[in-house]
Amino acid sequence: MLNKIRISTALVLSGLVLSGPATAQQFADDVSDFAVWGNITATGNFGAFNPNNPTLAKVKWWAEGQGRFADDASKFSQAIVRPGVGYQLTETTSIWVGYAWTPTTTPYVKNTYDEHRVWQQVLWSDKFSWGRLTARGRLEERFVPDHIGTASNPGDPSPANSTMAARYRQLIKASIPLSFAPGFSYIIQDEAFVSLNDTDWVPRRGFDQNRFFTGLGYAFTKQITGEVGYMNQYIIRRGANYMGHVLSVNLLMNF
Repeated sequence: MLNKIRISTALVLSGLVLSGPATAQQFADDVSDFAVWGNITATGNFGAFNPNNPTLAKVKWWAEGQGRFADDASKFSQAIVRPGVGYQLTETTSIWVGYAWTPTTTPYVKNTYDEHRVWQQVLWSDKFSWGRLTARGRLEERFVPDHIGTASNPGDPSPANSTMAARYRQLIKASIPLSFAPGFSYIIQDEAFVSLNDTDWVPRRGFDQNRFFTGLGYAFTKQITGEVGYMNQYIIRRGANYMGHVLSVNLLMNF
């Protein structure tokens, strides 16, 4: 139990350190926007193919789809289709690798393009007396088509600058059951993004964006949970930075 407390404390502190720059880099001319995000994520394992093979039960699959509507939620602005496979190392820790297709348009970028990502992650989750704590570290290698954009629009892909952009993301999430409301939980999480290299189509190497979420979760069954709440998204950009106020709706399934 002492080791659990030490681990959880270290994860929370690291999340606060990573998320701190979001406040320090706010400017008076930030672009403010309202958005609605919908997310469905399902995970499971391949044990059903052969219940007598314990190894298959440790091999996992990940299927995720998102739709994001910005410009005061008036237009489709981004989608994510993110499949992956993983392996359960221990009861609390799994490793993953996958691909993501991310078509994106304004206001997140100036020029519409399809971004392709390769991603790897370590996922840790454990129960405590007060609830569940989850930490996810994800590394992304991001690519865009060479023919999109022009060099006169910095921050968007162009023939001269379409190189791979590496990014690290650290998420920390706490889910706290509400004793007075069976099935409901209070959710609080933060995810910090750090660009690991310089390219012409991302702002710069260093802190990239921060997402803070708070809301309520409801367990429909042992396998299916819904979450709804407010997310604050702060993106560092060339020129005015972006402050998004997001109504976030998530459906999480674990089979």
